[in-house]
Amino acid sequence: MLTGRYLGLGGLILVLLISALAVIYSKYQSRLIFIDIQKQERALDQYEVEWGQLQLELTTLAEQNRVEQVAREQLKLVMPLRERIVYIKP
Repeated sequence: MLTGRYLGLGGLILVLLISALAVIYSKYQSRLIFIDIQKQERALDQYEVEWGQLQLELTTLAEQNRVEQVAREQLKLVMPLRERIVYIKP
């Protein structure tokens, strides 16, 4: 009779320990995932900053006066006379 009680009590303690270890393991895994999420969010923030800088650089390089300046200085192009310009209507 006492042996059965001790076996039942031992089984319950074993189940309790296994349950406690499972909780500890799942908490550890969730912390690892949280750390990875934080790293990915920091990387995303860096990419957003870089994207903004590239957009600003693109806007600067694509300005009309910048294009004309590069055409004059590097390509040695000149604006044609007004009477030599041909307009094409769609």
